[in-house]
Amino acid sequence: MAHIHLQDGSFTLFWVAAWWLATIIITGCAVFWLRNVRKIGTRMITIAAFCTAAMFVIFQVEIPIAGGVHLTLTPFVGILLGPAAGALVVLIVNILTAAVGHGGWSMIGANALVNVIEVIVAWALFSGLKNIVLGTFSRAAGATFVSLCAGNIAMIGIILISGVQGVTQSQEQILYGLLLIAALNLAVAVIESIVTGFMVAFIERTRPDILREKPGNDNPGTKPGAP
Repeated sequence: MAHIHLQDGSFTLFWVAAWWLATIIITGCAVFWLRNVRKIGTRMITIAAFCTAAMFVIFQVEIPIAGGVHLTLTPFVGILLGPAAGALVVLIVNILTAAVGHGGWSMIGANALVNVIEVIVAWALFSGLKNIVLGTFSRAAGATFVSLCAGNIAMIGIILISGVQGVTQSQEQILYGLLLIAALNLAVAVIESIVTGFMVAFIERTRPDILREKPGNDNPGTKPGAP
């Protein structure tokens, strides 16, 4: 999906540092939140570990369309974990994917930023639409599609702002090419929205406590002071 598949040297050092700085600030805020405000429990850590593994694997599975596209599961991670834990998961996944040659090391900051936006938008919409859209499938699918749209917009913005070194095309030509990529991505986003909708609906039916999981609460549903 909205993953910047550019190699090292594509962005200038200034923009590499800028996107890395933005990601470090977001990650730092996430760590502070999880350690001091709503402390993360061992159960949430386990769920986050499974999400990290699943997301890394799905990043490596290409759909043979127009040179290869892939799902991300970033909206699913946002819905399941929330923005703070989700931000840490996507950073780890982007580091791992860079290690296997899926994009350059210098792209980690920009790519993590794009994925964090997808995580936050998916979480916000899924949570915010709870009293408006009653069906879990519809909420999850809708939140997924909108979040992936936001990710593609962020991807286009980052590339246009940063510029690509060694490219002789004008900004208009680059934008046109990026819009074509985004259109393809959004076609695949429909598939990811359906898949995510079914997964979240299945979890809601079989393990609803996972969707209500709160950081630091290893026993949801247990009242304070209860054994």
